Amino acid sequence: MKIAVLPGDGIGPEVTREAVKVLEALDLPRLTLFDGDVGGIAYKRHGQPLPSETLTIAQSCDAVLFGAVGDPDCDKLERALRPEQAILGLRKHLDLFANLRPAKVFAGLEHLSPLKPEIAKTLDMMIVRELTGDVYFGDKGEKVANDGSQEGWDMMSYSETEVRRIAQVAFRTARAGDDKCRVCSVDKANVLETSQVWRDTVKDAAGSHPDIELSHMYVDNAAMQIISNPAQFGVILTGNLFGDILSDLASAAVGSIGLLPSASIGDRKTDHGVFGLYEPIHGSAPDIAGQCKANPMATILSVAMMLRYSFGRENEAARIEMAVEKALADGIRGGDLGGEHGCEEIGEAVRERL
Repeated sequence: MKIAVLPGDGIGPEVTREAVKVLEALDLPRLTLFDGDVGGIAYKRHGQPLPSETLTIAQSCDAVLFGAVGDPDCDKLERALRPEQAILGLRKHLDLFANLRPAKVFAGLEHLSPLKPEIAKTLDMMIVRELTGDVYFGDKGEKVANDGSQEGWDMMSYSETEVRRIAQVAFRTARAGDDKCRVCSVDKANVLETSQVWRDTVKDAAGSHPDIELSHMYVDNAAMQIISNPAQFGVILTGNLFGDILSDLASAAVGSIGLLPSASIGDRKTDHGVFGLYEPIHGSAPDIAGQCKANPMATILSVAMMLRYSFGRENEAARIEMAVEKALADGIRGGDLGGEHGCEEIGEAVRERL
């Protein structure tokens, strides 16, 4: 089991350190960890946010545990050298086209959600977001319009091949969810040709999965429904742009991004499972970096996802998730949850409950 550990910037090293301690506490056989630089720290040390040696390490491993990138000192660099290019580069070079982002309100934390408690407690969904296509990766540019004003443009597109492969991920994910064997495909097919291709392809792909309950929803309605009736969703399948927005919406409804992990996977198989990159959804939070104020639970839960998807170790993944839930139930909470426990203290509490 070879894992590339890329802590990154800000609170990334702190939360990653605690997650690695939890991983090591499981005493897994033949576990080898490889460290690499990404983001702002990589730029300062190597002149690039994603050095070739870091990419080589990632490509040689079975999975990647990623912290966070973002450094105010690098905000004025040209775009290609900014820390955020590291995660985009990893997704591209490792062909990680599917982002799995669970959103769940933990028992006892309903009051932290902006939703009514009776609604918040029903929020338990998985958003499957396509990562390597759509408007983020289409042709783009700027020009001066005829009236002398600046004009920008971005091309949104999806091919049937791109849509079909992400749809297959969503169907497999829904099937693994047991009682929520349903997929809601989110698009804007009433006005976007890209979305019409998306919808047609998802419908066709669903023909191979008769056990999956498939529905379709426009993205604006989906945003309202996540807030008003989240219980209706099992797996939400959507494109890069819509997925970016909806997953952040769902995370806000949970009450804290300090609790939400994510997985980015592709088609590449390893000796253990599917290759993937695992990271918390929060950023580098440079304002609290080095102060032991960060909540490492999202990164710890990302380790659970890694064990489940990349190593097929469901038992160990469930142990971590139950340990996190027990710690929360016992009042172990960071500042993001209204508590006073520090990063190391939270990590130790989770390890004790394994």
